[in-house]
Amino acid sequence: MQNLSIHLLALASFSILPLQAEPLSPKQVETAAENLLANARKELKDTGIPGMALAVIFEDKVLLAEGLGVREVGTDRAVDTNTVFQMASVSKPIGSTVVAALVGQGVIGWDARIADLDPSFAMPDPWVTKEIQIRDMYSHRSGLPSHAGDLLEDMGYSREEILHRLRFQPPEGSFRAHYAYTNFGLTAAAGAAAKAAGKDWATLSEDLLYKPLGMTSTSSRFSDFEKHPNHALGHELVEGKWGHRTQRQPDAQSPAGGVSSSVNDLIKWMQLQLNGGKFEGKVLIEATALEETHRPQVLTGSRKDTGLPTFYGLGWDTRHDEAGRLRLSHSGAFSLGAATYVALLPEQKLGIVILSNGAPIGVPEGLGNTFLDEAITGSASQDWMKVFKSIFAKMAEEERSQLPKNPPKNATPPASPDTYQGTYASEFFGPVEVTTTDSGLTLALGPKPHLHPLTPWNRDTFTYEPVGENANGPSAVTFSLGPNGKADRMTIENLDAHGLGTFLRIPPSTP
Repeated sequence: MQNLSIHLLALASFSILPLQAEPLSPKQVETAAENLLANARKELKDTGIPGMALAVIFEDKVLLAEGLGVREVGTDRAVDTNTVFQMASVSKPIGSTVVAALVGQGVIGWDARIADLDPSFAMPDPWVTKEIQIRDMYSHRSGLPSHAGDLLEDMGYSREEILHRLRFQPPEGSFRAHYAYTNFGLTAAAGAAAKAAGKDWATLSEDLLYKPLGMTSTSSRFSDFEKHPNHALGHELVEGKWGHRTQRQPDAQSPAGGVSSSVNDLIKWMQLQLNGGKFEGKVLIEATALEETHRPQVLTGSRKDTGLPTFYGLGWDTRHDEAGRLRLSHSGAFSLGAATYVALLPEQKLGIVILSNGAPIGVPEGLGNTFLDEAITGSASQDWMKVFKSIFAKMAEEERSQLPKNPPKNATPPASPDTYQGTYASEFFGPVEVTTTDSGLTLALGPKPHLHPLTPWNRDTFTYEPVGENANGPSAVTFSLGPNGKADRMTIENLDAHGLGTFLRIPPSTP
């Protein structure tokens, strides 16, 4: 489902707030935190999401830190405040904090060119390759289309191979002219920053952020998450029931989606953010380098109620509300079983984080926006749970195959298997193989080929079941026949979002 770890700033910006930013009432914030806990318990009961952990800090005090539910459905392994969850795209503001530490040390600047730090990196346009900066990738203004490279990750390609193949992805807009959310663009920038420091990304994150803050349960390596004795398994909702099937392995895009952490650890990170790079009175990150991550870098849209603009900063959704308050936020989501949300009001020193081990259905965002409204104004401006559940349901539906639910009544049978079998290739996705087995035609995708049965649909169109984070039900595979009656190309529907899903047949080599 195109990795629902998308930004939800524009979707979460409808609330009507006071015209002047008066100081927040401590009592009002405390009441909002109490209501948040009650609402979270209700949502767990109503939705069946297995587990959740949440925290609220205000003026450097922890008002709420709580674990709810279980780490795995069907067990009694309870979630607590030290339970480790996958962060999904909340990894982005955490990672931008790491880069800010490097910037503060003078190792790099936000305007450092990626090609200067990592000469192996290239974009489709040579001029863009030369000029693109860390700032551009961390604000998603590279010109690459949204989620470029994510499907390569699903196919099993390594981070290095995915970043190499981005040079074959045609841009969808002009460089620096518009916003398009790209996990692997940001990953390229983070990797270049780590190279400048002479370390791999996970080690750099440990050394500059996790260890200095005492975030002992936080890591940017999947292996650390997997072996942690108190980690929450991911759950998908299938036919109305939550279950654990596959654990998302996000190392390929670790800077963009690979952090795992607990609310107790994230409290420390939020305190660092809200105190301008200081923690327990000690400067850990230079203030101006960290503050830069909060500044708008690219326009993402405008509010539907007031027309006020919304922006992306460096790893953060960022905007100012009607009263002039700076509001930072980010959502994270894995369709394989994680939904997370963080929001900060830096000037009010208010922060909230919500982690869950269920696939995204809008619950963390709904809870978080309800809390913020209540903390600021005393009441919710609208039914945020309803708003976000509707948004997520619509996104999931839009990402399904465009094929009708059932084949045509008078479907034409496919031609003989030898019409279709052979090797096909795309510059971006690489080779795929169509072979014949005892059960029929099979499609083999990826560097370590995963075999997918091809189910006849109508003549030269078949269906197959994609796997991975972006899989969302059956997808069409359509062959086009050449003059000799054999297929000379095929288009794989779920790989064709940006027009790169057509694979040309490779003629067999002559002896």
